[in-house]
Amino acid sequence: MEKSFFKISHQTSKGWLSITKFAVIFTLILSVYTGLASGVDQQSELKGKVTDDSNFSLPGVTVLVKGTANGTVTNTNGDFVLKSLKEGDVLVFSFIGMLTQELTFTGQSEISIVLNTDTKNLDEVVVTALGIQRDKKTLTYSSQQVTGDEMMKARDINFMSGLSGKTAGLEIKKSVSGAGGSTKTVLRGNHSLSQSSDPLYVIDGIPMVNRKGNQSGMWGGTDEGDGLSQINPDDIESISILKGANAAILYGSQGANGVVIINTKKGKEGQTTVNFNSSAIFENITKTPDLQFTYGSEGGTKESWSYTKGNYDSDYVDDFFQTGYNLVNSLSVSGGNDKTTAYFSFGNTSAAGVIPNNEYSKNNVSFQQSTKLFNDKVKVSSNVMLVSEKAKNRNTAGYYLNPLTGLYFFPRDRDFSDYKENYQYFDDERNMYLQNWFVDDHHQSNPYWLLNKQPKEDITKRVIASMTVDYDITDHLKFKVRGSYDYANKSYEQKFYAGGNGTNVSSTGRWSYKKFTDEQLYTDGIFTYENKFGDFSLSGVLGASYQKGTFGNGVSVDNGTNNLLYPNEFNFQNLPSNVQVQSIYAGQIIKEGVFSNVQMGFKDMLFLDLSGRNDWSSTLSGTGNESYFYPSVGLSGIVTEMMDLPDFLTFWKLRTSYSTVANEVPFNVVNPMHTINSGGGVDRNTQQPFENLKPEMIRSFEIGTDMRLFDGRAGLDFTYYNINSQDQFITLPAPSGSGYTYYYINAGEVVNKGIEITLNGSIIQNKDFSWNTTVNFSNNHNEIVELVPEFADKQISYGSSEGYTTYIVAGGSFGDLYGYKFKRNDAGQIMLDEESGAPLKTAEKEYLGNLEPDFSLGWNNSFDYKRFALSFLINAKIGGDVFSQTEAMLDGYGVSQRSADARDNGGVAINAIQGTTPVTSIDPQLYYTSVGDRNGIAEAYVYDRTNIRLGQLALSYDLNVQDLGLPIKAASFSLVGQNLFFIYKDAPFDPELTMSTDLNSQSLDNFNVPATRTYGFNLKVTF
Repeated sequence: MEKSFFKISHQTSKGWLSITKFAVIFTLILSVYTGLASGVDQQSELKGKVTDDSNFSLPGVTVLVKGTANGTVTNTNGDFVLKSLKEGDVLVFSFIGMLTQELTFTGQSEISIVLNTDTKNLDEVVVTALGIQRDKKTLTYSSQQVTGDEMMKARDINFMSGLSGKTAGLEIKKSVSGAGGSTKTVLRGNHSLSQSSDPLYVIDGIPMVNRKGNQSGMWGGTDEGDGLSQINPDDIESISILKGANAAILYGSQGANGVVIINTKKGKEGQTTVNFNSSAIFENITKTPDLQFTYGSEGGTKESWSYTKGNYDSDYVDDFFQTGYNLVNSLSVSGGNDKTTAYFSFGNTSAAGVIPNNEYSKNNVSFQQSTKLFNDKVKVSSNVMLVSEKAKNRNTAGYYLNPLTGLYFFPRDRDFSDYKENYQYFDDERNMYLQNWFVDDHHQSNPYWLLNKQPKEDITKRVIASMTVDYDITDHLKFKVRGSYDYANKSYEQKFYAGGNGTNVSSTGRWSYKKFTDEQLYTDGIFTYENKFGDFSLSGVLGASYQKGTFGNGVSVDNGTNNLLYPNEFNFQNLPSNVQVQSIYAGQIIKEGVFSNVQMGFKDMLFLDLSGRNDWSSTLSGTGNESYFYPSVGLSGIVTEMMDLPDFLTFWKLRTSYSTVANEVPFNVVNPMHTINSGGGVDRNTQQPFENLKPEMIRSFEIGTDMRLFDGRAGLDFTYYNINSQDQFITLPAPSGSGYTYYYINAGEVVNKGIEITLNGSIIQNKDFSWNTTVNFSNNHNEIVELVPEFADKQISYGSSEGYTTYIVAGGSFGDLYGYKFKRNDAGQIMLDEESGAPLKTAEKEYLGNLEPDFSLGWNNSFDYKRFALSFLINAKIGGDVFSQTEAMLDGYGVSQRSADARDNGGVAINAIQGTTPVTSIDPQLYYTSVGDRNGIAEAYVYDRTNIRLGQLALSYDLNVQDLGLPIKAASFSLVGQNLFFIYKDAPFDPELTMSTDLNSQSLDNFNVPATRTYGFNLKVTF
C-alpha cells in the first residue's frame, strides 16, 4: 500500500507541474489572442442571485454585458458577481428553457433576478445527425441526451461506461482488461451475424475511428482497448444518442446501428474562464471466488483432493490483489468576444489496476477556436486533439498464461509465500532463470512469473484535426464545408521469457510485436435552408461526403514456438531465419455519399420528415452493387397544439418513422488477396470470390410518444421499434474440387423488436431543496428468423470451449447458449455410469439458455439541498443466463469451497440412478471431476444473469467562494463511488463484465478479473 501511495504522490506532483505550466502560459496567450484583457473601467461591482418563477436557484445562467465580452455564469446557488460595470450597461440573463431577460445597470450593488419558464419552448435544442441542431419537438424519432457532468459523476476513464443506465435501449459492457479497456455498446440489439453491432461514434458532427484491438478469449489474450478510451471525458459538453437507423440515416451505412454524438466544449463569449478538475479514484475487488483451504494435493498432484494438516496462510489470494487507482488532472481555459472564441484543455491520467504491474497513462491536449469574418457572415472553426496513451500489462482472461489460474489452483498443502518471494531460480546448466512452480501444467503458471517475465506494453499516439467553414449566404440559406484527419500510430509488444510454461512459447523465449497506423480522411459539404411561409415551415439539408480510411497498415512478427537465436533477446536481429517480419494490412475503404433531408411543418404542430442517401462503397467494387440508395420518412404531431387538453398536460407529441439503410460491407470479400506468411511463403486465399455481393439491408420502424406534465415537472418518452435485417453475410463450405474452402452468400434474416420507456420528474422543487428522478426501461427481443433455407441445420458459433458454445440457429436468438447437460431418464433422474458411477452427459450439446437480459432498468436520482448535492443510480438487468468456466475448473481441481463442503458432508446429494439402483449421494471427487473441469457438464454452471446494483453514488458540496475573497468563481468538492455493492446477484461473478467486447464470449466467465468497486473524490475549481 505504501508503494501505491508513493506512486500516487509522485505521479500527481508531476501532473501538477505540467498543468501549472500550461495554465500560466496559455492563460496569457488566450488573454492577448481574444482581446479579453482590455482596459475596462473597474469602478463598479454587482452581486446578484437568479431564481426561477418557483423561487428555485438557477445555476449555469449566463450573465453578459450586452455588446461586450464581459460576463459570468451563476454558481450552483444561482449567485454571481460581475465586475467592471458602468451605469447604462445592459445585462442579459439567458438560460435554456427560460425566457431571456435584460436589465439596465444603474449603479446598484445587489440585485435579484427571476427568470420565467418559456412555456412555448419546453423542448430543448438538440444535436442530430451531421451536427445539425434542431428543436427536439420537431423530431420524428427517439433520441436522448446526457450532459457531460452527468456522464462523469463517477469519473470513469472510458466515458461510455458512465452512460450505463442513463439511456433507454443502450446496453454497455465493460472489458475486464482494466483502465483504458474497450467497451461493448449495442443500441436496440444485435443486427448483424457477421459485422459489428456497435454504433457509429461522431465528434462534433464528424465520424471518428473506433477500431478495437485484439480481444481476450477462452484460450487467453488481452483486450487492447479502443478509440473511445483515448477521448478526454472532461472535454465533453454532452452526448446525444440517436438510437436507430431512422435517426442516423444521413450518416449512411455507418449509422445503421445508431449513432453516439460527442459534443465537445467550445470557447464562450465573456471573460477568460479557467477550470481545474482533479480526481483521485481508488479501486478494490468486490469478491474472489469461494475457495477452500482445507484439502490439498497428494503425491505432488496438481489437484487438491486430499485432507491437509498444513497450517499455511490462506490470505495469499486476497493479498495478490492490490488497491488500484485512477488519478486525473485536467485544466481548461475558455474565453472570447463577439468575434472570436477559443478553448484549450490539457488532461493527464495515471492509473494502476488491481493486479500488480498493470499500469495505464494518458495525456490529452485539445485546442478549439472559432472566428467570425466578413460582418459575421463567415465563421471559421478549427479543432485539434492530441493523445498519447500507454498501457502496461493489461489484464488477461482465459485458460492460458493467466496469473489467476495458478493463483486459484495452487494446492492448499503448500506454502505460497515460497513461490511468491522466489518466483524464479537460476539454472546453472542453461545459464538462465527458470520459473519456480510446483508442477508442469499447461493450465497454470506461477502468477508472479507471468507478471514479471511476460510483460506486455501498448502505446498509441493519435491526432484528430478538423476545420469547418460556415457561410451564411442569406438569412435562410447556409453552407458548411468541413474536413478532418484522424491518425493513430499504435504499437503492441509482449515478451515471453524462456524458462516458464511451455504453452505456445519456445525454449528460448517468444517475442510478439506489431506496429501499425490507422488513418481516416473525411470531408463533407452541406447546404441548409430554413424558412417560414405563413403557417408553414420548411427546412432542408443537401450535401455530399467523402471518406477514406486505411487501417492496420504496418508490420508484425511473432516467433511462436520457433526458437530465438539467443534466449531472451527480444529484437529483430534475434529472429530465426524461418520467421519473417510480415506486412499487415486491415484494408482501405473509400465511401462517397450524397444525402438530403426535407422537413415540412404546419402551425408548429405537424411535421413531415423525408430523408434519402445514396452511397458508393469501394468494398463493393466489381459487383455491380457499388451504388445503393435508402430512404426514410417520419411524421410527428404536437397534440397539445391541435386541441384543448387539461391544463396538467403541458406537452404531448406523437411520432412515427420508417427507414431503410444498408449495413457495412467487410473489406476483402469480393475478390480476396493472397497473403505472405511469417516464413516468407505465400498463403493462398481459400475463400471463393463473392462477385455479386450486396450490402445487408436494415428496415427499421418505430412509433412513440413524448409527454410533459405539470409545466414540465414530469415527462414520459415511450417508443416501440421493429428492426428487420436481411441479406446477411454467411459462410458456407465450398464444393469439393472448387479449389476453395468456403464461400459467402447473402442470406438470413434477423429481427429485433422492443420498447423503450423514459420517465422523469421533478418530485420536489423549492428554494432550498429539490429532488429529480429519471427511470430508463428497455426490453429487446431478438429472433433469427432465417439463416440459409437450403441448409436448415446451419449453425454459426460465436465463442466456444469444450463444454459449451454460443450458437446462432434459425428460430433462435443472439446469445443462445448450448452445452452438455446431465443425461437423465424419463423420470428426470441423472444417469450414472454403470461401472464408475460418474454422472453421464448428453451425447450432443443442448440449449441451456440465452445470455441477453429480458429487460434493463436504470433509476437515476439527484437531490439538492442548499450547497449540497446527492445523486445515486440503481442499475438492473433482469432475466437472461450466464456461464462460468471458472467455477467448473475450480470444482475439477478440488479447490472450490463447494467441493470442500461436499467432502465435509460425506458426499454430494443427487437424485440419480446407476443401472437400476437409485443413488442419493455420490463421492465428491468423482462427481466434480466428471461434472467440472474443461469438458464437463455445462448445465451445472449456468446462472441467472439478473443483477441489481448501486451503480453510482456521488455527494458534492459547493464552496461559498464569494466569502473567501479569492479570485475564484466557483469551487466544489465531491465524494464519488461506482459499483459499490450488489442489491441482488445470483451469478458468482459480475455478469456485466466481459472478457471480449466483440461478438464472441459475451456474459461468459473464464478466469476473468473479479469485479471491482471504485471510490474517491473530485475537486473542481473555476477561476
